[in-house]
Amino acid sequence: MAPRAGLLYRLYQRRLRREIVPGRVPQHIAVIVDGNRRWAKQRLQERASFGHRAGARKIPEFLGWCENAGVKTVTLYLLSADNLTSRDATELNDLVGIIAELASELAKNERWRVKHVGSTTGLSPELCSALATAEEHTRGNAGLHVNLAVGYGGRSEIAAAVRSVIEEHSKAGGTLDTLAETITEEMIGEHLWTRGQADPDLVIRTSGEQRLSDFMIWQSAHSEFYVVEALYPDLREVDFLRALRDYSSRQRRMGG
Repeated sequence: MAPRAGLLYRLYQRRLRREIVPGRVPQHIAVIVDGNRRWAKQRLQERASFGHRAGARKIPEFLGWCENAGVKTVTLYLLSADNLTSRDATELNDLVGIIAELASELAKNERWRVKHVGSTTGLSPELCSALATAEEHTRGNAGLHVNLAVGYGGRSEIAAAVRSVIEEHSKAGGTLDTLAETITEEMIGEHLWTRGQADPDLVIRTSGEQRLSDFMIWQSAHSEFYVVEALYPDLREVDFLRALRDYSSRQRRMGG
């Protein structure tokens, strides 16, 4: 970036920060990381892993933006349950290795707390180990909470939560007749993979696509949505600041 262009960019960043309403920064941001494959194709790369690696390199930088803005929790949608059966085997193997490396890298940050959100079904032992190790290594950290949504599916999560409620009810001696009386929204929420966490205030999707793709469909019932046209590896801090500015200007109706 030329010196003059760099100066203008920094001035624009400062202006965006001033335009974010104080006290109205989302505490939990969920991100649908999208566009890595298209990014690779635009650069005439045959392997999608070229884009996935570029996306992975962007993630620590993105988390730094969130941390500096005062965000407390970030959930990153990296690998869906559907991807495990729909992706080409070579691409999937590459992506699994990239996510395992990313989890290990994020765990080196002494402030961030990493958690795997999703099912281990269908994941390789190596990836499961990397996610579990990152979670254990960062368990005592008190800074930014980073959820890695891997092997994740919103409908699967809800089904698993309901099964867990039924199992607990049965172990406590409950009967089928009394089960219906005990199931509440709060109880299901307590059995989700994100249990104990606040729902996302803001859901961001990159690449211009406007769909949830089975991501946090329970938790995002009252979330605000923001679509960024940039492919994830091309995401800039000004794109992120624009999202925060837009969010801070909205009147959240929480379903009203």
